[in-house]
Amino acid sequence: MSESSAAAYQPLGRSAMAARVARDIPEGWYVNLGIGIPTLVSNHVPLSREVVFHSENGVIGVGPAPPPEAVNPWLINASSQHVTLRPGGSYIQHADSFAVVRGGHLDLCVLGAYQVAENGDLANWARSEDDTGPQIGGAMDLAVGARRVWAVMEHTTREGKPRLVHRCSYPLTAKAAVSRVYTNLAVLDVTPEGFVAREMIAGLSLAGLQARTGAPVRFEKQA
Repeated sequence: MSESSAAAYQPLGRSAMAARVARDIPEGWYVNLGIGIPTLVSNHVPLSREVVFHSENGVIGVGPAPPPEAVNPWLINASSQHVTLRPGGSYIQHADSFAVVRGGHLDLCVLGAYQVAENGDLANWARSEDDTGPQIGGAMDLAVGARRVWAVMEHTTREGKPRLVHRCSYPLTAKAAVSRVYTNLAVLDVTPEGFVAREMIAGLSLAGLQARTGAPVRFEKQA
């Protein structure tokens, strides 16, 4: 059976991608979660591990999504999704929230992306090369204000075109910002030599991953 067969490997779903990101977040980090798949990450960090999630609309200590019967209609994240507050969490005004971002107080920001280049350039606000979207949002501040940026995204477009590329064709959010990429096929680090795959889903070979990536990839298993 060829690797291109659907039976050869099963790409991760959105929740599984978020869980994979959550697994790598160390105890004690302050973390912002961007719109889309990143908002699911807080659902997969156990309460026994202290990770402080920040939402740019002014919440520090975001917890997992609540069950329907426990929704607080006034407690939302920056994506307007209902969330919970972990013990010790708090609310702050919008200006102070962005001071957290711009002041370098975030250990990590997890962002969705349309494209990531092999040098870490990030494109995550315009949906095409000629998109005339009205605003870039808070991603620009987060991409340059956080100490490190991880991107979580589908490896290819719906048409099968690579999202990991030599150079972004979409308008940039930030240059050389991304240090790690989590996709539905692999976990890759952005290094001075380009993309390095640290792990791949079962059944997918490096050749198969390379065929779906728009820039060279080498494989080095993480120690």
